[in-house]
Amino acid sequence: MNMNFLKISIALVSIAALGVTGWYLFGKSKTIILSETGKTGTKSFFDFKLKDIDGKERSFSEFKGKVVVIVNVASKCGNTPQYEELESFYKKYNSKGVVVLGMPANNFAGQEPGSDSEIKTFCSTKYGVTFPMFSKISVKGKDKHPLYKWLTTKTETGKSDAEVTWNFQKFVIGKNGEWLASISPRTSVTDKEFLALIDKSLK
Repeated sequence: MNMNFLKISIALVSIAALGVTGWYLFGKSKTIILSETGKTGTKSFFDFKLKDIDGKERSFSEFKGKVVVIVNVASKCGNTPQYEELESFYKKYNSKGVVVLGMPANNFAGQEPGSDSEIKTFCSTKYGVTFPMFSKISVKGKDKHPLYKWLTTKTETGKSDAEVTWNFQKFVIGKNGEWLASISPRTSVTDKEFLALIDKSLK
């Protein structure tokens, strides 16, 4: 059998297999993992509560009816300038029913070493952040916060496994509290495929 034909056949089988379990969109420096359909998890996003960056406990049930973009942020990362893009995206889409939630985390190369108050000052003074920011948590490892255990685990969401790989990974939650997608840390919220997903989720 021709080896090139064999390689092509294997590739096509692999692509077909991916189509059964989920949709994977690949582009330059980006990966978007969309949820599998027809699945339900044991919890909803709205079941969680978390202290905001000022120490006030907030229930995520307040975001019912909105599309939510969750981002684990850091102040000393090569992706930190994404704060500016996130803020612009939030200002443009908030009135349409989208909210961005910033989750400071120090899990990668010690790139978020500050206290909550230091993080708040940095975000507001350097990038003019107005979207909700929350108290620093762990998004990976043995001390992973329950919210991120849910976000990253298929058995929790009923959708897809999507471990956090670096700072500024995005998760999209639908208006009904259902996990919709995981977005690569390097993928900007200005990306056309990301924006198409948001627009579709708002319908």
